[in-house]
Amino acid sequence: MASFVKKTLALAALAASSPLLYAQANTSSVQLYGIVDVAFRHTNNEGPAADKSRSQMIGGGMSQSRWGINVTEDLGGGMKALVNLENRFTADDGTSVNPYFQQSWVGLQGGFGRVMLGRQYNVLFDLVTTTYASFPYSPYMEAYKPEIGMSLGARASNMIKYMAEVGPVRGALQYSFDENNTVADAGATGVNPGGAIKTVGGYLRYAAGGIAAGAAYQGTTLPGGTKLEAWTLGGSYKQGPLYLNLGYGQNKRKDAYIMGAAGLVDSGLLAAYWSGSSNGGFLPGAPASATNPASFANLLNHADKRQMYKVGVGYQVTPQLNAGLHYYHARQSGSASGAFNGKANFLVAVADYAFSKRTDVYAGVDHTRVSGGAGMALDSNGARSRTGITAGIRHRF
Repeated sequence: MASFVKKTLALAALAASSPLLYAQANTSSVQLYGIVDVAFRHTNNEGPAADKSRSQMIGGGMSQSRWGINVTEDLGGGMKALVNLENRFTADDGTSVNPYFQQSWVGLQGGFGRVMLGRQYNVLFDLVTTTYASFPYSPYMEAYKPEIGMSLGARASNMIKYMAEVGPVRGALQYSFDENNTVADAGATGVNPGGAIKTVGGYLRYAAGGIAAGAAYQGTTLPGGTKLEAWTLGGSYKQGPLYLNLGYGQNKRKDAYIMGAAGLVDSGLLAAYWSGSSNGGFLPGAPASATNPASFANLLNHADKRQMYKVGVGYQVTPQLNAGLHYYHARQSGSASGAFNGKANFLVAVADYAFSKRTDVYAGVDHTRVSGGAGMALDSNGARSRTGITAGIRHRF
């Protein structure tokens, strides 16, 4: 009897320990991370009239304020399950940026590469920020980022992305489903640049010995059926304290806007990609209004092509102090009347001082100037030049 009891207890202990042994062999980790960045920014020629100045606190000067969760599970045999959830917010007022999760994807990684499904960065943004970023200590400056205005919203929903690396070469392919999207789904004003649009694209990059170079392409179909093509190429060089980078990007609308609601939504989406002070944008054309059918003719004045050249230098002056200078030149064309054909020049200088690996302060000065047709302006107030000053503090955890 005693022998039977001992055997029974041994079997029970083994059964109870089996899930524990499985869990130990397939470990999982959950990481909470984030950035809190708040800055003061002053600009001239911004507001309801071109002679107005604006001083404000912003919830992201050098970086977007955000928090996120990374999950990694070891599945054994060299395979891992991956999850990323990332919420962006404006730290000056605590407001969450819509959509709530700027990234929300799940994936598998193994000897075959990595497959990710969900809302995530597109291949244009991936290539620029990892291969020829504007600053070595921050891929771009959140308060002033002309280069990101060429990445067609930076993210896409409903995306499947495949990425693989062989030595110093990395490649990726993406496809996002429009999910039978309609004009009504996008909203009458068309201000949902990252929503249910169809995209297909990929990139190829090389990085070794301080040298990185690559090219990317993305084709996009907007809700009304308008097709865009975008591509970018460039490279960077890092040696000791010196960092150099240069690049080129192009966005091209391949067909005319459809007159009516579909045209309004698509022109609104492209305007959202190309306009906005945070991405150094300027007007692509005169707006049309759903309440004024005659204004549909304004869609013909929209530009259909934008190009941008970028070159920059960074230098680590001391272990704590970094300085950077970047210049961008853009050209816009395709406006039927010529009113929105022209050029834009952007210049930004930034200094960053690190108190620690997690906390730094920064200051930057930027200047934008547009020229060309009568409609070329930074925004609806008609200003053709603008200077900004930004200073802030950032903490990463």
